[in-house]
Amino acid sequence: MNPEFQKAKSLLVKIEEAGFEAYFVGGSVRDDILGKTIADVDIATSALPEEIKGIFSKTIDIGLEHGTVAVLHEGIPYEITTFRAEAEYKDFRRPSEVFFIRSLNEDLGRRDFTMNAIAMDAKGALIDPFHGVDDIHRNVIQTVGNAEERFKEDALRMMRAVRFHSQLSFEISEDTMDALIRNVHLLEHIAVERKLAEFEKLLSGANINGGIRVLAESGLFHYLPGLQPYMQQLIQFAVIEKAALHIEERWALLLHLLKQDAREAQLFLKSWRLPGKRIKTILSILSWLDVRLQSAWQPLNLYHCGYQTAISVEKLFNILTGSPAQTHLEEVIDQYQALPMKSKNELLVSGNDLMQWLNKQAGAWLKTDLQSIEEAIIQKKLPNDKDSIKEWLMKCNQSSE
Repeated sequence: MNPEFQKAKSLLVKIEEAGFEAYFVGGSVRDDILGKTIADVDIATSALPEEIKGIFSKTIDIGLEHGTVAVLHEGIPYEITTFRAEAEYKDFRRPSEVFFIRSLNEDLGRRDFTMNAIAMDAKGALIDPFHGVDDIHRNVIQTVGNAEERFKEDALRMMRAVRFHSQLSFEISEDTMDALIRNVHLLEHIAVERKLAEFEKLLSGANINGGIRVLAESGLFHYLPGLQPYMQQLIQFAVIEKAALHIEERWALLLHLLKQDAREAQLFLKSWRLPGKRIKTILSILSWLDVRLQSAWQPLNLYHCGYQTAISVEKLFNILTGSPAQTHLEEVIDQYQALPMKSKNELLVSGNDLMQWLNKQAGAWLKTDLQSIEEAIIQKKLPNDKDSIKEWLMKCNQSSE
């Protein structure tokens, strides 16, 4: 048994000793079968939330209306959820009512895909009523039961299918894909934040190119923020090798292919509800990529760009010009390391020094002169030395009088 399951095994045993059923379920079981690292271990049980709280002393109410209680075990919180069935879905996302039940098979039957509808008991035995293990071994994404019904219950499941295609390189079964294509319009009912979570997992997948192609060819992209006019650009994005890129670089590459200006790109990212800090990072990469595509790195550009952004830009430049992402990165790193300064904080003079030397009050001139000194140092026209800077500044000031 996987060590992560071993850590939590005593929880299952304790629930069983109290007269209830308990199993590991969901993504952790799937990932264990796949031989992948397990992130979160979830537990499903026939015990009601109040019964779980009676069994364990350290609990947190995190979703009682959905039957979920977190149990703290050896400093780790484990989500334990009561078996449940769901009434009719009212908004293509949430059931109108949740019923607590005592049947594991019924609980597994409400889940999205067969590979996620597998349970494991405390002895490591698998309970697999929908043949999810077979589908995992066949590398197939198949809904539990009727695909049309599953997608109408929760339209986000269509994005999840494509996301799993990207992450696992599994093929979406024919009937599941047919139902997905027929129901893409239901995605308009889903909140942007939920679409973003799935889209970013898709963007981070090992089979991102396959995922993006399915997104385009199925029509799902019509219901994603800002992508409606860009099917051809998505197809172009799908054929570019992106394995060496992190998530912000992938966003920047997509935006470059959409050929949006800075304002349009900002609005596009805001429409996805991305945090401001991440938007700033992506827009910086995009802006400096435009500069890099016009010319080789110059000391001032490298200095203002910054180390991390310069590396991201160079990777994208390489990909767009037909080279592997890592090409010449060491040269760019060496160029950056050779800069006399990496930040204006390293400048050995201050505004007070300049005001004292020139006997002038603060004003717009101060920022201009400090910037001139900074740039002269970066271009190695001036050493970053207080006496040298004073002498240089006095000469410049005399020549301008």
